[in-house]
Amino acid sequence: MSSVLNNDDLIAKDINNEKLDNSLQRSNLYKLLKEREQSWWQARQQLIERQEKKMFWYGENSLIMWLLWQLVGYVVVAMALMLLNNIFGISLPLWQYVSLFVLQTLFFVSTLAAKGQLANKLQRKIDNDELMGEEALNEMIILAEDSLYPDVHAKSPISLEALDDYLDGQFHLASLQCLLQKEVDAGRLIMEQQPPEVGVLPPELADDELNEHASEITYRSTL
Repeated sequence: MSSVLNNDDLIAKDINNEKLDNSLQRSNLYKLLKEREQSWWQARQQLIERQEKKMFWYGENSLIMWLLWQLVGYVVVAMALMLLNNIFGISLPLWQYVSLFVLQTLFFVSTLAAKGQLANKLQRKIDNDELMGEEALNEMIILAEDSLYPDVHAKSPISLEALDDYLDGQFHLASLQCLLQKEVDAGRLIMEQQPPEVGVLPPELADDELNEHASEITYRSTL
């Protein structure tokens, strides 16, 4: 009888140890998931900022912006020279004024001539941001398969707001929505309300937009 009890105690101890190991493993996976999310978030921020910069400086109407900024440059230099003359009494000969504006014009023309090269350089940075973002997202999905996804299926149906509360707000709502969308696309989750389109928004605005609808966006498992 004593041997049977001892055997039961060993089995119970093994089960408890296994549960503890699984809990620690799940905790480590969530920690790694958070680290990869930060990398993905940073790459996404840089990507959107550089895309906006490309549209502003190298878009279809960018030449007008370049000319406007050059005009502003002329005005700033002229005002600086006037202040030097009024405050410090520094007055330059006419030929030096002309030379200064000629140099400023030459710099503008040379920069404008290199516009295509600058645009290509910026595009390479954008492509690199996209690649880094895709790699980080793929790593997030792999980690989520053994951490986030099982929890969501186990607690189904669960709203985005409830999931955020369960995770103690450690993850951005946009990150959770992006990861869960992969499960929806695979047919393992059903989304009972379509979330707002946030893929093109800056990360902070995407989070704010999702936060307004987080309680209504509910995921139901099909497993």
